[in-house]
Amino acid sequence: MDFITLALLALGLSADAFAVSVTNGMCGGKVTKRHAFYTAFTFGFFQALMPVLGFTLGRTFSDIVSRYQHWIALFLLGAIGVNMLVEAMKDWRNTLEVCSTKNIFTPRNLIIQGIATSIDALAAGVSIAVLNINIFSAALLIGAITFLCCTIGVYIGKKFGSLLGLRARLVGGLVLILIGLKIFIENQFL
Repeated sequence: MDFITLALLALGLSADAFAVSVTNGMCGGKVTKRHAFYTAFTFGFFQALMPVLGFTLGRTFSDIVSRYQHWIALFLLGAIGVNMLVEAMKDWRNTLEVCSTKNIFTPRNLIIQGIATSIDALAAGVSIAVLNINIFSAALLIGAITFLCCTIGVYIGKKFGSLLGLRARLVGGLVLILIGLKIFIENQFL
């Protein structure tokens, strides 16, 4: 996987965290630099940690699945992408009140959000393992891009509200599906 594809993977994985950061910015009342930093740090940390955990799981079973790596990458990234699309469409249809917590920036809320938005990165870590990609550079890039996207997301949420949040998840889901297809095509036909 080249750098551009890995960066696109990181952007796709950060889409959920970006959307939640936008929502936090909308719901946060008076948003400070500290709120933006804590949100971005928490989400970036979990987005970097989960691929490492997934990588470890993938390496444990790598002998079994190495023959089918392109199928696994296609399935996992495609499933993550489709799930992101389905969830975004549900949220689009059910535009309910999203601001239900008085202080959205509590450590507890941010940790729960960080874990919830990084589950897809765990599955991506399995794909990274079977594709023999350096996990530390991949995790660092995923965490850094997520940190940057989430910092921007909090401020965008404060400025523009829910206009971008759902669209970000739609684009992120499509990007992950396309990366899965690219890996499959490269390994199957090229």
